[in-house]
Amino acid sequence: QEKLVESGGGLVQPGGSLRLSCAASGFSLDHYSIGWFRQAPGKGREGVSCIVTTDNSTYYADSVKGRFTISMDTGKNIVYLQMTNLKPEDTAVYYCAARPGSTTTSRTAADFGSWGQGTQVTVSS
Repeated sequence: QEKLVESGGGLVQPGGSLRLSCAASGFSLDHYSIGWFRQAPGKGREGVSCIVTTDNSTYYADSVKGRFTISMDTGKNIVYLQMTNLKPEDTAVYYCAARPGSTTTSRTAADFGSWGQGTQVTVSS
C-alpha cells in the first residue's frame, strides 16, 4: 500500500527557511513523479513543485522559483522541499503526492493518485 507522510512544517518568521520531507513507504520512488502542493484557507490546491525520479527533471511555480528547491534521496525514499526566504503568502498546508510511471512533471492535482496528510507551514512575525 502506497503511503506518503509529510513532516517539517511549522511556524517561521518572514525571510526564514524550512525543509519539508515526504517519506514514501510501500513503494519505491523509482519511475514516479512526486509533487508538492499547497492549499491556503479559502483557496484551491496549488502545484508548487514537482520532480521526476527517473531523470531529476523539476518544475517550480513562478511564485516560488528561486526560493524553493525540490530534491530526493532515493536511498531513504524521501523527497524534500527546501524553502528559503519564506513570505507570509507561503502560509498553507503543504501536501506531497505521487504519480506512478510518470516521465514528466505536472502541477495538476488530478494527475496524482496518492497523497499525504499534509503539514502546516505558517509564515508570520
